Amino acid sequence: MHLAIQLIGSFGIFLLLLAAGMAVPFAIAVPGVIYLLMQNGLTALKGIGLITWGSMYSFTLTAIPLFVLMAEMMQRSGLSFRIYRGLAKMVARLPGGLLQTNIVGCALFASISGSSVATAASIGGVALPQLVARKYDRRLSAGSLAAGGTLGILLPPSIAMIIYGSFTETSVAKLFMAGVIPGIMLTLMFMAYIAVRSFWGGAVPKETGEGGPSYLAALADIVPFALLICGIMGSIYAGWATPTEAASGGCLFALILCIVWGDLTWRHFLDAMHRTVQICGNLLFIIYAAYIYAYAIGVAGVGEAVTSWLVGLNLSHFEFFGALFILYTVLGCLVESIGMIVITVPLLYPVLGNYGIDPIWFGVILVMYVELGQISPPIGINLFVIQSIWDGELSDVVMGTIPFHIIMFVLLALLTVFPQLALWLPGQMG
Repeated sequence: MHLAIQLIGSFGIFLLLLAAGMAVPFAIAVPGVIYLLMQNGLTALKGIGLITWGSMYSFTLTAIPLFVLMAEMMQRSGLSFRIYRGLAKMVARLPGGLLQTNIVGCALFASISGSSVATAASIGGVALPQLVARKYDRRLSAGSLAAGGTLGILLPPSIAMIIYGSFTETSVAKLFMAGVIPGIMLTLMFMAYIAVRSFWGGAVPKETGEGGPSYLAALADIVPFALLICGIMGSIYAGWATPTEAASGGCLFALILCIVWGDLTWRHFLDAMHRTVQICGNLLFIIYAAYIYAYAIGVAGVGEAVTSWLVGLNLSHFEFFGALFILYTVLGCLVESIGMIVITVPLLYPVLGNYGIDPIWFGVILVMYVELGQISPPIGINLFVIQSIWDGELSDVVMGTIPFHIIMFVLLALLTVFPQLALWLPGQMG
């Protein structure tokens, strides 16, 4: 009970610091340091040096800056516009018109960038002006882009899965493969909803598919990116390359694409490098702070206490999943997405074995909850990304995402009942 009160107190400090406007890494690290001092005084701080080395000296984490740089180069060279232009020609005749392009474009770009924010910003910046000009329903337009952006952390490569894998020492390659089928299913479910919604009066104007590039030119816009995706994922699936090695090759291929097909200048490249350093510095600082917090609760024996407490409740599988559902739904409205992973995984991961839960399957479930957090008010980051690139109200973006929330919950239920949806493909890897 004493440990539980301390844990709740430290987590309460984290939420208070976050609400006060403190940056996420400091909001995580400060309660961790305070917790260490409460346990063993100044002597407890001696382990931070080893934590600093152990948390950052990770081959797994080196894939993150490579995938981020890949996305930044493509965004600045204008290749995200070519993806959208090509897809717009190919799918304009589908029910939903350009809204279908939003989802497919987000799925395609997500498979290159691994970043939810980069996906939403890249496709949203190209798509929203066209959708508004063509009189598409504003809420549906903004909601489809905010929700479509979340595909960036489910479809491989996924930065969130890399972070989860580094904390749990789970194969990142298998985590990537586990996200493929759920990611494709979620994409198709989003598209099906838009198709149904397109028959409601006034939501979607009629698209003829005329004008713009020819179908051959549209195919030329898409094929290079399809080859890039296949090269990255194929090499990982076949066991020829680790995610970091595949990211290195993909980054080089993306650089060639940006020079040949895009408009990548030296200035653009330097901007992409600068932005990559900013993003990765923020992500790695959050990870480092989380390791300090995890070390603090480990020293106090909180992990073992929480494990014993949960096991002692004798929850069934579905009751345990229900508890996770409540936990992550609440956290998604309060805590930044990466923070959700780095705070909860050290506590929950030791419990999984007692329930016979596969850590790869749990990684997919966790990423799904993070996806929900990306579009959950008040701090869902994709909501603000879309809000920053259009002239509408934030409330319209929020309302537009509600149907996509429901679709994600449906997929979560399917994954819970049929775990092989996530586990079959990793089981087939070479």
